[in-house]
Amino acid sequence: MNYQFGDKIREVRERRQKTIRAVAQEAGVSQSLISQIERNKISPAIDTLLKIIDVLEIDLDYIFRDFKKERIVNLVRVQDRKRAVMGGVAYAQLSHTASSTEEHAIEAYFLEIPPGGKSGDEEYGHIGKELGVIIKGRCECLVGNQVYTLNEGDSISFPAEVPHQLRNCGKQTLRAFWVVTPPKRMLGRK
Repeated sequence: MNYQFGDKIREVRERRQKTIRAVAQEAGVSQSLISQIERNKISPAIDTLLKIIDVLEIDLDYIFRDFKKERIVNLVRVQDRKRAVMGGVAYAQLSHTASSTEEHAIEAYFLEIPPGGKSGDEEYGHIGKELGVIIKGRCECLVGNQVYTLNEGDSISFPAEVPHQLRNCGKQTLRAFWVVTPPKRMLGRK
């Protein structure tokens, strides 16, 4: 990518009524270098650029404002959520990143587990981490050989390599918000 900011440097220098020579002297570089930068003929080393913008008292945000990239956003409209029922547990996918190979890839779900129902596996785990928040109801979360009782508003996180299971031990449908990283792709690709 060829990002050009010479026009901005020249505009600020002229507004501050500084000559190319004065900026070059204060920054410790040649007049020719300043001239070439302002004409977008060359891109300076970062330390040189920082010296020049310091001399001209230019805000970094101003210099790089046009460089800001659009970020990838994963938007899932309520009507477009993937939904599945597996083993009596209803999953509604809230979000997932584009690729499970991303360093910080996640998948998020609303879970609905009927009374007596369960999600997960008490014999096997998987790579990654999980975080859950109980929205409504009461449950037991088995992580390895430990059992944790969770009530509405409680949250839990744990390494997913350990076998784990969420069991609804209440009398109403358990509702939970659950995040898995890296994604297991339980509901497939978007």
